[in-house]
Amino acid sequence: MNHTVALKQNHEFRRLYNRGKSVVCPYFVIYCRKTGRPVSRLGITTGVKLGNAVKRNRARRRIRELYRTREKGLLPGYDIVVVARTRAIYGRYAEMDRCFGQLTRKLGLTVKKEDRPR
Repeated sequence: MNHTVALKQNHEFRRLYNRGKSVVCPYFVIYCRKTGRPVSRLGITTGVKLGNAVKRNRARRRIRELYRTREKGLLPGYDIVVVARTRAIYGRYAEMDRCFGQLTRKLGLTVKKEDRPR
């Protein structure tokens, strides 16, 4: 991931839950908040409700890959937390990708087409 580092501290997650903007789809919930940093920070949350460790890790891998493939089209300087829902484990990847793109556009995280580097 080019311009992204991991978000790990519990108080940073809580700050995003309380003060960040959020959008929802059947696969996940995305919280984001603009920061003054030159890089974005990504956090992925998978609760025990999703199942055992194998299922939770599968959901994390899928979400991380969604983010990685769309990272070039996202603006740097945001804290982003993605909370996995049950459908993130078994849902079709193409549908999850479409949903992720819609949610990032709704939050204003995407680079405008005329501003995008080539």
